Amino acid sequence: MHLAVGMNNRIWFYYLGDAGVEKLRDREYLGTVQSVKLNAEHAAVLIEGKIQLHVIENDSSIPEDRETRLFPAEDHQDETILCHGITNEFLIYATDSGSVHFFYIEDWTFVNVYKHMVPVRKLFPDAAGALLAFVDDKSDAYILNPVSEELVEIPNVSSAAKGMLWEQQPGDKGIFLVFDEEQMYTYVHSRETIQGSKVELVDTTKLPYGNVPMVLLRGEVTLQTHNGRLSSIQLPCQPRISNVENLSQAEHKANVNKCIVLKKFKESWQSASAVNSKEVWRELGRAAMCNLDIDFAIRVHRELGDVGMVWSLESVHGIEDRALLAGYLAMYLHDFSLAQDLFISSSKPVAALEMRRDLLHWDHALQLANRLAPDQIAYISREYAQQLEFTGDYGNALTHYEKGITRIEQHREHDDSCTAGIARTSIRMGDISRGVGMATNSSSRVLKKECAAILESIKQFSEAAMLYEKGEYYDKAASVYIRSKNWSAVGVLLPHVNSPKVHTQYAKAKESEGRYKEAVKAYESAKDWDSVVRLYLDNLNNPEEAVRIVQETKSIEGAKMVARFFLRLNDYSSAIQFLVMSKCSDEAYQLAQTHGQMEVYADIIGPYANKEEYHSIAVYFENEKNHYLAGKFYYFSGMHSKALKHLLHASNSDDPAALEFAIECVGQSRDKDLIHQLIDFLMGETDGIPKDAKYLFRLYMALQQYREAARTAIIIAREEQYNGNYRSAHDVLFSMFRELRLHRIKASTEMSANLMILHSYILVKIHVKKGDHLKAARLLIRVANNISKFPSHIVPILTSTVIECHRSGLKGSAFSYAAMLMRPEYRQQIDLKYKKKIEAIVRKPDKSEEEEPLTPCPYCKFELATMELSCPECKNNIPHCIVTGRHVVADDCTACPECDFPAQHSEMIKYVLMFTR
Repeated sequence: MHLAVGMNNRIWFYYLGDAGVEKLRDREYLGTVQSVKLNAEHAAVLIEGKIQLHVIENDSSIPEDRETRLFPAEDHQDETILCHGITNEFLIYATDSGSVHFFYIEDWTFVNVYKHMVPVRKLFPDAAGALLAFVDDKSDAYILNPVSEELVEIPNVSSAAKGMLWEQQPGDKGIFLVFDEEQMYTYVHSRETIQGSKVELVDTTKLPYGNVPMVLLRGEVTLQTHNGRLSSIQLPCQPRISNVENLSQAEHKANVNKCIVLKKFKESWQSASAVNSKEVWRELGRAAMCNLDIDFAIRVHRELGDVGMVWSLESVHGIEDRALLAGYLAMYLHDFSLAQDLFISSSKPVAALEMRRDLLHWDHALQLANRLAPDQIAYISREYAQQLEFTGDYGNALTHYEKGITRIEQHREHDDSCTAGIARTSIRMGDISRGVGMATNSSSRVLKKECAAILESIKQFSEAAMLYEKGEYYDKAASVYIRSKNWSAVGVLLPHVNSPKVHTQYAKAKESEGRYKEAVKAYESAKDWDSVVRLYLDNLNNPEEAVRIVQETKSIEGAKMVARFFLRLNDYSSAIQFLVMSKCSDEAYQLAQTHGQMEVYADIIGPYANKEEYHSIAVYFENEKNHYLAGKFYYFSGMHSKALKHLLHASNSDDPAALEFAIECVGQSRDKDLIHQLIDFLMGETDGIPKDAKYLFRLYMALQQYREAARTAIIIAREEQYNGNYRSAHDVLFSMFRELRLHRIKASTEMSANLMILHSYILVKIHVKKGDHLKAARLLIRVANNISKFPSHIVPILTSTVIECHRSGLKGSAFSYAAMLMRPEYRQQIDLKYKKKIEAIVRKPDKSEEEEPLTPCPYCKFELATMELSCPECKNNIPHCIVTGRHVVADDCTACPECDFPAQHSEMIKYVLMFTR
C-alpha cells in the first residue's frame, strides 16, 4: 500500500508494509499540486488543470513510454481538467467542456468519452470503475454506467454535499454514501429493476461535528476527526448478517426490511424464516421480482406454497430479453401500465396485447391491436361486445358485434357468435323484427332460446313462444302460450311437454271448461294424482280407477277422498283400508270399533301401526275374548308376558298359529320366566298333554340355543324316519346341520351319520332315473346295512337292494339280501311281482361279484373302497360326495355353491349338465 504526502509542487511517496513505513521517492512537478489519486502502481496528480499520470516505483520492466503521461491529450489542449479519479484499471477525469474521459491504464489508451450537458465538478468512481458517481455545476448528482452510457439521477442530493464514498465490500456493489458537513446519506443503485436502473435514498445518518468520512466497508464508516485521529460509525440501515439467532421477532422483521432496502435478498433468508410470516415472505418475493432476481423469487414463493406464481416465474426464467422479462414481472406485480410499456419496447410487443385481452381491458386491447395485430381486431371486438352485453351496454355491444363479422369461411364459428350477439342486442335495442329474423334463420337452438327469453322478459309472448317452439324447447313454449291464453297452441304441444307445471295449468283450464277426460289425462301427465282421483270420484263416477290409482301411487290425499267415498256407500271395510293408507289411524280405529270391523282394521294396519295402536287393538280383542288376536297384538306392542298368556290360552284350542306366535314372542323377549313357562307348556307340564317336538325345536332355534335344537332335531328326524317320512327327516337334519355350521358349531357324529344315510337313500332315485344302477346298488347296500333305521319300509328297501344289485352284477350282495328276505317275518310281505325272481336267486346262488374300486383317502392317500367313509389307516371320518355318496378324493373335490357341502367335481358337473338339459 502506498502513501503520498504533498506540499506546493512536491510530493513524497512512501510504502506502507509489514516492516513499517518506507520512503520510496519524492518528486517535483511543474506547478502547484491541486490533488493526487493513487492506485496500486500509479499516481495521478492534478496540476493547474492538467494531470500527470506516472508510476509510483521505478520499474525497469515498464516501457519508458508508459512511465508517465500528461492529460488532456494533444487534441484537447484547450480543455481544463476540473476533477479526476483513479481505479486499478482506469484513470477518469472531467474537463470544463463537460466531457468525462476514461483512460484504460493497461492498454495505455482512451476507451470512452462521455459528454455531459454541463461541466462535472466532482467525480467518484467505484472500486472496479464500472460505475461513476459525479456532481455537475448545477449541483445535480448522477450515476453513469460508462459501458451503456446510461445516466441515472441521484435524488435529494444536497447542494452542500462535499463527497461520496462507495461501499468497498465486493458483494455489496451499488451501495454508496453522500455526505455534507452534518449528515451522511446512504443510497443504493439498482442496475436492473422492472423500472430500469435507478437510485434510491435508503437512510440518513447524523455526522459527528468536524468528522470527515474516509472509507465505507460493510456498512461501517471510518471517520477522520478534527484532530486527525480515526473513528468509526455503523450505519443504522446496515442489516445483521451473522449471529442473528438471538434476535427477537420484531428485530428479525426489521432485519428483513433492511436487507430488502439494500437488495441483500440472500442474507434476508434466515431472518425471514425466523419470522415466517406470509406478509414478510410476500414482501420479500415482491422485492426480488422488482429487481429481476427470478431464482430468489421462485424460492420465496415455493416457501409460501404459491404454486401458481412458481409456475409463472419458471415459465419466464429463461427469457434473455430484459424488457420482455421485466414486462412479465411487472404484470405479475399488477403494474399493467408499466408492463405494457416494457412489452412494447421488447422483442415481443404482441405480449402487451395478450395481457390486455387476458385482463379484459378491451379499450387498451383494441388500441394495441390497431398498432400490433390488425387481424385480431375482429376477435377482440367480439370479446369486448360480449362484456358490454353482459354489463348492459347493448348499444355499444351491437356496434362491436357488427365490427367483429369477418365473412371468412374458416372463421364461421366466430361469425356465428357475432351474429347471435347482433340478434340478441337488436332485440334489446328495440329492433325486434331484425333480431327475431336472425334467430329464426340461425341453426342454433341456443340462440333461439336466448332470444325467446329476452322477448319473454319484455312481454313479447307470441314471438317468444314461436322461437321456443322452433328451438324445440316445448316446455317453455307451452308455458309462454299459457301466459298468452293460447290454449289451442298448448294442446298441440302437449305430447312434447315434460313439465308437470304446464300439464297442471292445461288440466285446470280444461276442468273449468267441463272437459274432464282431457283434464284427467293432463293431470296424469303432471302426476297430480290427487286431482285425478278427485275427478274420477266427483265428476266421472269411476271409483275403480280412483282406487287403482291410490293403490299404485300411495297418495295420502287421494286415499282420504276414496275413504270418504266408501263411507258414503257404507263400505266400512274399504273405508278403513283407505283411512289407514291416508294415515288417519284414529278415524279408522273408531270406525272399526263402531262397526265391528276390528279384525279388518288389524289386518290392514299391520305394516303401518306403532306400539300404541297395537296396544289399543290388543285391548279390544282381549275384551272380545279373542285370545289369539289379543296375544298377537300384545306381542306386536312389546308386552310379551300378556301376549304369551293369551297365545297359550289360544293354543289349548289346538291353534298351531297361536303356538308359533308364542315361540316367536318368547324368542324375542329372552325372558327366562317366559321361556320356562313355554317349555313347561310344550312338555305337557301345564295340561298333561306333551306337544309335538317340532315346537320345542323351533323354540330352541328362536332362542339361538343350537345344541339343544340339534338334539331335538335328531329326535324329530328319528320320529319322521319311524313314520316313513324320510324326506322330512332329511330336511330337518339338513337345515339343522347348516344352522350349526353357520354358527361355527360342530354337528354330532350321530347327526352326521343319520344325515348321510338319509341322503344316500334319497340319492338312489336320482341314479336309478339316469340309469346308473351300479351307483344305486352301492347306495342301497349302505342303506340296507342300516335297515333298522327304516322300520316302516324294511321289505321294500331290501327288495330294491336285491333287484339293483342283481341288475348291476353284484350277484353276491343280491344273494345275501335275498336270503335275508326269505326269513319268515319278511317273506309274506314281498311284492308278488318280485317274489319268484328273489326265490330263484336264493335257490340258484351265484356269489360272483366284482370288487368295489379303490380310491385314495384325502388325508393319508391310503387306498380304500369308494363307498367307505372311515379310513382304517388314519382313522379319519371322510366327507361323502353329495352327488354319488362316495368318499371325496383330494384331486377331484369341489363344494356345492348353494349349501357348501363337498362333492366330486367331475360328478357335480355331470349332475348339473343333466338337470340343465
